[in-house]
This record gives sequence, structure tokens and C-alpha cells, in this order.
Amino acid sequence: MLCACSGEQFKFEEAPPQSPESLATRDFSASGLSSSRTGGDWDSKFDQNQVEEAESTLKEALSLNYEEARALLGRLEYQRGNFDAALQVFQGIEIKALTPRMIRAIAERTRPKKQRSRADNVVPNVMSMHSVSLLVEAILLKSKSLEELGRYTGAANTCSIILDMVESALPNGMPDGIAEECKLQDMFHRAIELLPTLWIKAGNLDEAVMAYRRALIKPWNMEPGKLASMQKDLATTLLYCGAEVDLPPQLQARSPATPKSNIEEAILLLLVLMAKMVVQEIQWDSETADHLTFALSVTGMFESLADYVEQILPGIYDRAERWYFLALCYSAAGQDEVALNLLRKSCGSSEANCRPHFPSFLFGAKLCSRYPNHALEGIKFSRKAIDLAKLQNKHFLGQGKKFLGVCSGTAARRSVLDSERTIFQRESLNFLNEAALSQNDDPEVIFNLGLENAIQRNLDAAFDNIMMYSDMTVGSSKRGWQLLALIVSAQQRFKDSETIVDFALEDTEKIDQLELLRLKAVLQIAQQKPKQAVETYRILLALIQAKKEPWHQDKKNFDQAKAFKHEALQERKLEMEAWQDLATIYADFSSFLDAKACLDKAQLIEFFSPRSWHITGMLFEAQSLYQEAFVSFSISLSIEPDYIPSIISSAELMIKLGMQSLPIARSFLMNALRIEPTNHDAWFNLGLVSKMEGSLQQAADFFQAAYELKLSAPVQKFE
Repeated sequence: MLCACSGEQFKFEEAPPQSPESLATRDFSASGLSSSRTGGDWDSKFDQNQVEEAESTLKEALSLNYEEARALLGRLEYQRGNFDAALQVFQGIEIKALTPRMIRAIAERTRPKKQRSRADNVVPNVMSMHSVSLLVEAILLKSKSLEELGRYTGAANTCSIILDMVESALPNGMPDGIAEECKLQDMFHRAIELLPTLWIKAGNLDEAVMAYRRALIKPWNMEPGKLASMQKDLATTLLYCGAEVDLPPQLQARSPATPKSNIEEAILLLLVLMAKMVVQEIQWDSETADHLTFALSVTGMFESLADYVEQILPGIYDRAERWYFLALCYSAAGQDEVALNLLRKSCGSSEANCRPHFPSFLFGAKLCSRYPNHALEGIKFSRKAIDLAKLQNKHFLGQGKKFLGVCSGTAARRSVLDSERTIFQRESLNFLNEAALSQNDDPEVIFNLGLENAIQRNLDAAFDNIMMYSDMTVGSSKRGWQLLALIVSAQQRFKDSETIVDFALEDTEKIDQLELLRLKAVLQIAQQKPKQAVETYRILLALIQAKKEPWHQDKKNFDQAKAFKHEALQERKLEMEAWQDLATIYADFSSFLDAKACLDKAQLIEFFSPRSWHITGMLFEAQSLYQEAFVSFSISLSIEPDYIPSIISSAELMIKLGMQSLPIARSFLMNALRIEPTNHDAWFNLGLVSKMEGSLQQAADFFQAAYELKLSAPVQKFE
């Protein structure tokens, strides 16, 4: 038969040859039962049980030689690349008829020998493992032939026969030592690796995921590298397939560790792989780290990502790169101070002898630009980033200048010396204009330029910048609309500003609408429309309450509330500010009971709010309770020492006390102007102090400054 199989004249319609050397016989010979051995050698090498087992194998050989011949011929055609011919040969094998016998053979032949009795070793009509391996290989090659011909669904169904067969014979997984006896384990491993790929090519992602899970649920004696590769492939399929594939019922155990979604399952698999890499069970794979970074990032688990980055062995990343990666993680988790500390290490003296890590300097500048107390440090980061960008990253020059301009503007507002403030203000506009010239398609640069112009009261330039920003963002940015409305209000066009807010309310999201509603109410107050303002505040508070009720009703929604923690804090702050604004309105109309009720509502939300204590002082002052008012202003300043309204109100009380308190009042007002040079109330009260002291020319200058600043003052601070 083997001679016939190797030639070109084999015809499938002919009857099977009568006296072939079957594969079962070849397996028997390979085990040492060659007919060339002498009788003495036979007796010395094998006991009676092995002889009986060999005889049993020979008895079944004649019934399998036809299928084995087709398996060999099919393999030959496949190796030659004749996939159609190979498929025709393999289709002649009656797999369905042979499957029960193959399952029985696998189950019997893989049982540990120590568990068999002498009688069990002789099992009639059970295939040899070599025969089973050959037929399993035939099924596998049939599947691969179908794959080569583009018939992926048929290939997957054929390949799954191998898995069904082995799983039926070995329900508890592959026993140890089977690879030493035959190729069955190798063929099976190839099949479980091939099946998911075939389902993916067939476009059936659900079946592909099920095939991966099927391969990983039981111990199949796979090499650590291959097992890790399958775990990684399943994780990436779950992450990027775009569909939710439920766990099968047998895997849906009621346990906290049971994944509730595809992305949770992918994260668990990737964490397992990371743990293996940490203990060096498998080699480091940067793709696995990238997939885990993506998965933890989209789920907001940045601190967990940082923990795993810290566990990575030295040598994978250099120190600066590792610190930069960790800084990204902690910044995304809202821990910017921790991120800045890491960036200081990456850019510090310990790395002075290494190549400067440009991304760390640029990211440090970005973080510092968010916080006024880090403005000077941000200037250092920005200047270093600009110097490095000139050498190797010229396309980042605009970004460096943008951050330098923002930090310079912030430093100007925190500067004590007028000369220093003037320099920082000039540099801020210069660098932002340069950034706008080099990156005129970056809306962030245009917005920051408009904001800085607005703060420096260059209202026409600021208006043009924000109009350009609105065009670039197609009117989708809340802060663009808000800044535009504030600029128009600074031009004393309150009605136009309210109209802009109405347009913005139609084009922004719900949380942004709440902030815009408050701005609308403030504009209505500026237009002397208190009743309309109260109605706007009523709508605002009703919307906030409506958003809070579902969270209180659904106790299981804790995870969602945690995910939107930032939004919830914003709404809480807005609610407090709305009650504070209402208290101010009622206080202006001497409705002290209503004002006190609103103030109590605000203090229930945040008791230690400087503005709440300031309004309390205003209520006492309106009732001529000056001592109680001064205590309230003092509490406000103890909470926030630089709270401008309380500083000015304290100075006003000092002015009312007469000449002896004027130096203290002047000190308060000068401190207020140091913090906010454009505050017209501080200039006006400073004029009063100068007038009472007899410095009329100085008082006139102060009153003139107060008048001009008031003409360009927005209804809210530019932020």
C-alpha cells in the first residue's frame, strides 16, 4: 500500500489493497517488534502482555489500512500544495464512523499503566495511538486545505471535530507523558491554535472567542509560550472585537472574581500575563503591556496601571521613561502632584549625565500650567522643552511656547512687584502670539491667547481670538461660549451676553448647561432683573435635584456614581453657588430671613466655604452688627487668606470706624490689589481712604482707575 500511496496511479474507486503494511503494523514495528529480530531477543525484550497487545493491534490493522492510506496520500498532496486533490482524498475517510473508536482508543491508551490490571492491557478492537494520531493529522490537514481554498467556515467545523473528539476522551485535560508515545498531543495543540483563527477569518467572532475559552479552560499540557500566546490573542480579541460575547453558563460562577464584561475578562488575562512576565515565566512582551495600558486606561484604572508599571523589572524601560510613564498614570488618576514629583526625578540632577527626556519636560510644563502655585516651575520646564525642541523636535516648539505663555500669565497674576508683573504679562502675550503663528490650527493656543488678552483687558483682541476659537471648534466648546459671553459683558453689553448664553445652552451638554444657566442668572442680576434671575436659579436647582434622585434611588449604581465623581462634584459646587447667589439677591432687598435660609442651604453643602461666611458677614453688616460682621469676614479669611471680597469688606468696616483705622484699611486694600490689580472695588475704597486722609489728587487718581476698570469688568472673573 505504501508503495501505491507514493505513486501517481492510486485510484479511489478501486477496492482497498488486500495485503498492505498498515500504519498500525508500522507503529508495531517502530516499537521494536521487527520481524528481523531473533526469537531469543523477542523473549528478552518483551513480556507476554506486550505480545498480546501487539497481536490485538495487528487484528485491527486490516480494517483501518484504507483510511490510513488515504491519510498518507492526503498528507502527500497537501505537502505538494495540491489542496483540491488533498481535500478529495481526505473526504474519502469516514470520520463519523471512526470517531467512536478513536475516542475509545484515546481514552484507553492514555490511561496510566499503573492503573491498569493485566487483563486491562489487552483491549480488543482498540486502535493504536499511532493510527489515531495519523487520522487526527488527516482531519487537521483537511481543515487546513479548506482554509487554503478560502472555505473558512467548513475548515472551522472540521477542525472542531478534533476538539470534540479529544474532549470526549479526556474530559479532565491532557495527561502527562502522552507526547512521548505519539504525535496526538502535538496535533491537538495545532488544532486548538488553528480553530479561533479560522472562526475569525470566517467573520464569526462569537465562535472565535468561544474557541479561545475552550482551549484555555482545561489543562492541555501546552508550552508556556504557546499558552501565553493564546491568552494574549483572546484578550486582544475581547478588547477590539466590538461585540460583547457572554460567558457560557458553565463558566458563569457566582464569584466576585467572575468577569462581568469582555473588557474585564481581557484585563484579567493581561494581568495574568504580566504576572508571568514579572516572575520571568515567559519572556517580556511589549505588546501585552500596551494592550494592558489601553484596557486599564479606557476603564479609568490608572492607579492599577501604575502599580503594574512599578512591578516591571529594571532594564525594560530606562529610568526616565519609567518615571514619565508613571507620571502619565498618576496624572490621569487625578494625582498631578505625584506626577510632578516623578517628572522632577526624570528631569532632575540624577539624570544630568543622560540624554534629556524631552516628553518629561513638555509634560511637566503642561501640568504646571494648570496650577498657579507651580507657575514659576512651569516656566523652567517650558524653557527647557523649547531649547530641546529647537534641536530635535521642532514641531513641538509651538506647544512649548504655549505652556510658557500660560505659565508666564499665571506668574504675572501671582507676582508682588509691579515691574515683575509687567514683564510676565508682556512675555505671556509674546509667547502665546508666537505659538499661535506656528500652530494656527491649534484651538487651545487661540483660546489661551484670548483668555490672556481678556485678563489684561485687551477686550477687542480677546473677542477676535475667541470668535476664531469658536469657528475652529464649530461652537461645541462650553468654555468658548462662556468666555465669549464674559468678554461681551466686560464691554457692558449684558443683553448681547445673555443672548450668547442662550445660543450656548442649545449646543452644549447637560453639565455645561448648568454652568451656563448660572452665568445667565448672573447676567440677569447685572441687568437689574432679580425676578428673572430667581426663576433661572429655580430651574438650575431643579435640574441638579433631578440628576441626584436616580442615584439615591438606585443603590447598585455606586460604580457609575464613582465613574462620574468629577461631574458630581461640579454639580455640588454649582448648587452651593446658586444658593449663595440667591442669598445675595435677597440680602440686597433686605429680605434677611430668606437670605439666611438660602445661606443655610449653601452651608449644608459646604460649611467651610469662604463665600458663605462672607455673605454671612454682609447680612450682619446690613443689620449694623459690625462686630459680628467682622468675625464672619475673619472666618472667611481664615479659610482662604486671599479671598478678595472679604479683604475689601474688612477694609470697608475699618473705614467706617474712622481715622484711627485708616492705615489698617489701606493695608487690607493694598493686599487686595497685590492679589488682583484689576479689582475696581479695591481701587474705589482706596480712593475713599486717600480722600479721608486729605490726599485729594491721589484719591482722584484712584477713583479714575476704579471707574475705568469697572467699565471693563466682567460679571464673573475671567478663568
